Amino acid sequence: MEAVAAARPQRQMVRLRGRSYVAFVFVPTVPIVDWLQDVDATIARSPGFFVARPVVVDLSSVDLSQSGIIHLLSSLRERQIRVLGVEGVAEDRLSDTMPPLLSGGRHCVVEPTPVPRKPEPEKPEPRGPSSLLLDSPVRSGQTVIFPDGDVTVLGSVGSGAEVVAGGSIHIYGALRGRAMAGVNGHINARIFCNRIEAELLAIDGFYKTAEDIDESLRGRPAQAWLEGSVMQIAALNQWRGRWRCPDLCVSSLRAIFKCRTNPSKGVFFYGQSSGRDIR
Repeated sequence: MEAVAAARPQRQMVRLRGRSYVAFVFVPTVPIVDWLQDVDATIARSPGFFVARPVVVDLSSVDLSQSGIIHLLSSLRERQIRVLGVEGVAEDRLSDTMPPLLSGGRHCVVEPTPVPRKPEPEKPEPRGPSSLLLDSPVRSGQTVIFPDGDVTVLGSVGSGAEVVAGGSIHIYGALRGRAMAGVNGHINARIFCNRIEAELLAIDGFYKTAEDIDESLRGRPAQAWLEGSVMQIAALNQWRGRWRCPDLCVSSLRAIFKCRTNPSKGVFFYGQSSGRDIR
């Protein structure tokens, strides 16, 4: 028996890996029928925008029964919106056939120890540069994701291209694609470009599509920012033929992050952790 036991091959441990993804968060409001009509209007302005993109549904603003949640999820599925998970609801209202219950996210703060300590002056944690410089254009079909700070593009952003930043976005050429700033809740983020022809602008989840941009601004240097829950877009001040971007720091033009890429998908994810990956 001992010889048989010794001859058995040892099974290898299951290998687990962690990855980080950017997902849209839907926050339904009542009446749900009206909210779904708003979703339909968004899809009509930008067809295919939510196709193959992960979505999380936050139900903290509504009180739905299990049947109501099932109807909501099926309505989103009919619109080709994939729901990755659900948050803001009691676990007993979700069935086994529904997406899993999620919690945490960027807004979750975990204390290292419950033992009270004497308040001390906060010290900034050591971290890498909080800005990213791209010295080449972002071409159609490419996606640049940098959730840790500002993104500066010295060239243009082509139609069908996408730039996602945790901070502000600065584009020294034409913006013909999509620019989404402040994706981590940075409400003071802004979007600057030398020539606005954007398909979509978004800051902290509030957005405007091409149809919402004033025709008088098209082809001109412009900036976008939030005033409460309303996005404002205005022409940049011009002086001697140059446009000025007051929030742009010289230091933000010097920090370049190493990126892990997937050329077949045209996705570029920039971050401090070398363990991040895009597949």
